[in-house]
Amino acid sequence: MTETGALLAPDERVPDGFADAGAAPSAERVAGLVAAGEKVLVTLETDAREPDPGLLAAASVHAWLGARAFRVPESQAAAVRDVLDMVASIRGERPPAETRRGLA
Repeated sequence: MTETGALLAPDERVPDGFADAGAAPSAERVAGLVAAGEKVLVTLETDAREPDPGLLAAASVHAWLGARAFRVPESQAAAVRDVLDMVASIRGERPPAETRRGLA
């Protein structure tokens, strides 16, 4: 598991020590579990073969709220990894992968 969140296949079991928030849980549910001190697993589903903007938005919100593991379809894994890394960078939990100056 990485510091920016674990990615699991849709059929993988809930890791020991994690609370399963369920499939597409509400932000309130995830926030409540995190506030209770749980390490939270979120399941996000889609049939899309390309990165699904709705799934990526949900992943970013859940990551921001503190979810630590995500079950996602293989077709979404790379894009969700990018989202989790970006959220961690914005939160100051990891350095950005790239820094650019003088973009004007």
